[in-house]
Amino acid sequence: MSFSATTKDELARLEIDKQCCELAELSALIRMDGTLQISANQQYSLNVITENASVARRAYNLAKRQLQVPVHIVVRRKLRLKKNNSYLVKIYPQRFSDLQKLGLVSADGEIQAGIEKKLIKKQCDRKAYLRGAFLAGGSISNPEGNYHLEIIASDKVLASDLCQIFHNFGLNAKISRRKKFQVVYLKESDHIFDFLALIGAHQAVLEFENIRILKEMRNQVNRIVNCETANLNKTVDAAVRQLENIRLIERTIGLKALPENLQEIARLRLEFPDSSLKELGEHLQPKVSKSGVNHRLRKIDEIAEKILASNQGKQAQN
Repeated sequence: MSFSATTKDELARLEIDKQCCELAELSALIRMDGTLQISANQQYSLNVITENASVARRAYNLAKRQLQVPVHIVVRRKLRLKKNNSYLVKIYPQRFSDLQKLGLVSADGEIQAGIEKKLIKKQCDRKAYLRGAFLAGGSISNPEGNYHLEIIASDKVLASDLCQIFHNFGLNAKISRRKKFQVVYLKESDHIFDFLALIGAHQAVLEFENIRILKEMRNQVNRIVNCETANLNKTVDAAVRQLENIRLIERTIGLKALPENLQEIARLRLEFPDSSLKELGEHLQPKVSKSGVNHRLRKIDEIAEKILASNQGKQAQN
């Protein structure tokens, strides 16, 4: 089971102790995943379609408790291999006021645009609405990969209202367009973590944090290894260059032509080609610091460069 499905399964089993929160969550489930049908004889039907059995069961139970109307679940079995079953939750409101209670229509019978403000007056109601919206139209990527949480809304007004609820909780949600839908999304790991805690997905929060810590530790180890590898490569390249310059001086003017301190470090480098600057300094008597050794080797490099330049000049004249 994916991380997203596991999170939804946990949320669908969460107990709610307030009527207002149940209503807000049910309204979000229907707004995100539902359609309203009106028959010729003015009979209403709300159809909520989902591929998650836990979400279907959640919508069924909430509708039964909040509306006290007939509710049925129809399982649609997919014939194609590796396709999940889908669940149709059919809710039959008995009164026009039921639709108003859910924030789906206004007093004059018009379809309600956006989220009905009465449903999200309190903090607990706003949390419940976000939970219902995530259960119905949300998904979260596995935190072992990229951090991404999104809720797909059917129109701009609904997406904007959802985004505003996110912002009320200090969550930096943004909106993007995907085909004919509007996507409200979070990208920052801290905000995704806070969102999961906010809507009550406490097991998912623990799993998310464990994965995030392991991921950060792996990244830190990789950074250290990469840094050490880069430093090692620099050290090796410098040692090779120093050896080549010392041998050039030995072949041309001879090491005895160098000042005594440079002769000393040149012979040590030839004797210990793999040693670090610090290790070379410890072989000297008296001991010389890393920067002191580096200064001497730079002097040798400069002498070698002058020899090379002189040889090239002579070759050009010939």
